[in-house]
Amino acid sequence: MNIRIVVEHDPVTKSFAVHCPELPGCTSCGDTEEEAMKNIQEAIDLYLEPSPIVLSPNAKVKELAV
Repeated sequence: MNIRIVVEHDPVTKSFAVHCPELPGCTSCGDTEEEAMKNIQEAIDLYLEPSPIVLSPNAKVKELAV
């Protein structure tokens, strides 16, 4: 799966900001573009990590590949 990211350089702070338009609130930054890319990868992984849920006894958990 490929996810679009937007990388912007801020000349005032001299750092890079990055966010994923398809994942609201998934943002990161870094002093270099390389660092920002590494940090957004970690942010995406955490964003997509399943959360623990409480299920009723008759519920089923299935996975869907995207």
